[in-house]
Amino acid sequence: MGEDQKLELYRHFTDINSIDPSWYTRYDVKRGLRNANGSGVVAGITNISNVHGYVMSDGDKIADDGRLTFRGYNIYDLIGDAGSERRYNYEEVAYLLLMGKLPTQERLDQFIAALDANRDLPNGFTASIIMKDTPLDVMNVLQRCILLLYAYDEHAEDRSYEHEIATAISLISKLPRVAVLSYYALRARYHHESMIMHRFIPGQSTAETFLSMLRPNREFTPQEARMLDIMLCLHAEHGGGNNSTFTSRLLSSADTDPYSAYSAAVGSLKGHKHGGANHKVRAMQAEIKQNVSNWENDDEVADYLAKIVNKQAYDHSGLVYGMGHAVYTKSDPRAVVLKKYASELAAGTEFEAEFKLLEAIERLSPEVILREKGTRKDMCANVDMYSGFVYSMLGIPEDLFTPLFACARMAGWSAHRFEEIVSGKRIIRPAYKSTQKTEAPYVPIQER
Repeated sequence: MGEDQKLELYRHFTDINSIDPSWYTRYDVKRGLRNANGSGVVAGITNISNVHGYVMSDGDKIADDGRLTFRGYNIYDLIGDAGSERRYNYEEVAYLLLMGKLPTQERLDQFIAALDANRDLPNGFTASIIMKDTPLDVMNVLQRCILLLYAYDEHAEDRSYEHEIATAISLISKLPRVAVLSYYALRARYHHESMIMHRFIPGQSTAETFLSMLRPNREFTPQEARMLDIMLCLHAEHGGGNNSTFTSRLLSSADTDPYSAYSAAVGSLKGHKHGGANHKVRAMQAEIKQNVSNWENDDEVADYLAKIVNKQAYDHSGLVYGMGHAVYTKSDPRAVVLKKYASELAAGTEFEAEFKLLEAIERLSPEVILREKGTRKDMCANVDMYSGFVYSMLGIPEDLFTPLFACARMAGWSAHRFEEIVSGKRIIRPAYKSTQKTEAPYVPIQER
């Protein structure tokens, strides 16, 4: 569109949509539903999980070690150790989130059987939905597929608890298959590669199913599947206030159908300030790798971090992606777990040098920010510092990083939707302060 053909909105977009920052101060508006000290505005109550990163004392925010619990159970205990006998835990975590308690072996087996029974997609779904006009981002395919699965559900508008549970189990089961098939459809359409469509193997865990469908030869090691299972557990849930879960609760409070609520949550998670942050982290890390000649030299690494902090490198935002979190201060327990297992997986491989570089970025960033900006802030590595690196070690393409996050988080979104339906009772409707104090006189169009 030529400049002379553009609507006025194109030329004045910023002016039209700008609000004087003083209004936020004058009316004590919590931008991003955050208090001035960075803590979140309390908007709900939940039994599902607790994300702990600080304590409040006499109105002051005091840094504390990060803790993450699901239904009262510490994430470290739920994941277990990484020994050779370690079993797959994501299904147990999903059961805990949905059902409120840990399963017996019999009930876990029943739950896994239910997931197995729901992995099949409707006849023709792959060709008519996934492979038709495939967009460039797998997350958009996930959204579309969730919405269109509504059309294959004869009871889609049923709000009974039985239907809610059945829909959640169906989507937890199907999304990993949808993600992998969407990835291959994307590669086929835009890169002229082969469309690989493996059948799922009954009895495999979610992690095994994903790797079996993704790998052209279907081969993977138990260690790789267990590492992916740990990733799924870590991403399964993270409190009611994170953007995508709040989105799920927001739509659920309006009494919409589950497919609409979960699709909206996927759209939220795609955002670069939320689940899509792992793309920013990996791109920044790639630039550091390219521009620092000696990854083991702290001075060289620190110098490039200083350029990033001073908006002279990467995306010129001044942010060191992968560092800092809205809640966690001293440590992000998910990053602690990932760092431990990533270290073991990388040891003795071509990834070991890159792992040590990420450790250096984590260690040096707070020092560089203090030196360059003169500000001391409680800051720890967040889960994205190591998540993309782990996925890369597993041979998972970047197009699937955030979709994998969505597959895991379906369990958490479902649990929060259930809780909102039962306990929320009211449509979520916060207030906005209008800057318009008086009515403008209406002028007929011929006089404007």
